[in-house]
Amino acid sequence: MNLLARLAALSLSLSAPAFAAELVLTAIDGTQHTPLVAKDGKPVLLFFVSPFCSTTKAFVAEMNQITADHGSKMTVYIVQCDPEVTRDVAIEHATISGFQAPVLMDTAQELTKGVQATITPESVLLTPAGEVYYRGRINDLYLGPTKRQRAATTSDLRDAIASLLAGKPAPEAQEPAQGCKISGLK
Repeated sequence: MNLLARLAALSLSLSAPAFAAELVLTAIDGTQHTPLVAKDGKPVLLFFVSPFCSTTKAFVAEMNQITADHGSKMTVYIVQCDPEVTRDVAIEHATISGFQAPVLMDTAQELTKGVQATITPESVLLTPAGEVYYRGRINDLYLGPTKRQRAATTSDLRDAIASLLAGKPAPEAQEPAQGCKISGLK
């Protein structure tokens, strides 16, 4: 194989995570899930959360409403990504929050790193092919780490979901999530 062909093969292997199909995470109820594999050709929506991040609490109602509104059109997961979170703490957090989607334990942060999530709460929307379509804030309730508005004035994630389901290109402007840095990431 010539150098050009080897470079092309290397770039292809770098653009798609090799673990995507094999990554299996356990939910707090003990069930196994493959969050990067589309089920029935549906997109996948990941919400990265931590019970130790007070900002997450402000978005729980919207995460649950998005799950209720779009759960039949996509697979939704809540991802506990803090390495300090135990299963018992995650169960308590899920109970208090009333999460409407399976809660996955990613304390080894394989999924978190794979989709490059860095903040809680952060949303990542994947195409049925497993490509990141949108990564960023749910809405603009927080304009900075401690700068909260009275109410959100945008619906960034909902707009991205509508675009994906309509077959439109990903939004060019993808505002970063505001909240707590995910512990353990370098």
